[in-house]
Amino acid sequence: MVTEATRKSLLKVRVMDFITSTAVLPLLFGCVGVFSLFKLLQRMRTSAYLRNAVVVITGATSGLGRECARVFYTAGAKLVLCGRNREALEELTEELTASLATQVQTHRPYTVTFDLADPGAIVAAAAEILQRFGHVDVLLNNAGISYRGAIVDTATDVDKKVMETNYFGPVALTKALLPSMIKRRQGHVVVISSIQGKISIPFRSAYAASKHATQAFFDCLRAEVEQYEIQVTVLSPGYIHTNLSLHAVTADGSTYGVMDKTTAQGRSPVEVARDVLAAVGKKKKEVILADLLPSLAIYLRTLAPGLFFSLMASRARKERKSKNS
Repeated sequence: MVTEATRKSLLKVRVMDFITSTAVLPLLFGCVGVFSLFKLLQRMRTSAYLRNAVVVITGATSGLGRECARVFYTAGAKLVLCGRNREALEELTEELTASLATQVQTHRPYTVTFDLADPGAIVAAAAEILQRFGHVDVLLNNAGISYRGAIVDTATDVDKKVMETNYFGPVALTKALLPSMIKRRQGHVVVISSIQGKISIPFRSAYAASKHATQAFFDCLRAEVEQYEIQVTVLSPGYIHTNLSLHAVTADGSTYGVMDKTTAQGRSPVEVARDVLAAVGKKKKEVILADLLPSLAIYLRTLAPGLFFSLMASRARKERKSKNS
């Protein structure tokens, strides 16, 4: 025998089923549709922003720079690939033009060979780029060098070498191209910094110092060029699976030559390059491209510096003990 309470319970179930089928699910699908549409519009905006744009990429022949060259090329940008190895630049150019199928019109990349540690070469390279294209829409400062060593053992010349490549080089190239951007009231300066531009970890002093300086300079630049409608984007990745640690310089100036475990377990440069493309297309001012723990460490350094310093001291002891064992 069905009681009155049971009938009411069954009625509530049917009412809820009706609401779900006629309202909630369509609303849910509608939200998914809106989100998909939003993502599509974002991609279209990025494509329109970069199509036929003159994009200069430093450190283009390997690692993240190489993958950035791929994604910006497929977006239809007019690439200027920069590096120290002319043969490697030409090889990348041939690879891009021969193997990548795209849905937009592409342009054969132009290559410029120079060393970021050579101020004269930087000025000449900027002049060559402007003579060739007349302007630069996006400057992607990507080239860099890493470092491993104890401060007490590190020659000052090593500190200077890292600063020349990671800080003074990008600053000089940016300054060389900036007047033309200001004149047009248009341009976008992009910098690949690092989580270590936000926090410092033991035995990375020269590298962290160069990235801290980079962060500070381009934060200032962003404020100063806002009146000219020039965009400045600073991206701070965590570990990326590239050869950066293999080519790192050590305390005595020699090459480190070791693939660190943290680097080997880092994010794919392909994935990071896509994030760079998206950040540029959205004109983001700053992007942290790191896992949860490094991202939290940034806030820990600000909110609980004493705890952060203790953790870094503990890390230093463990790393020193590991090297000595």
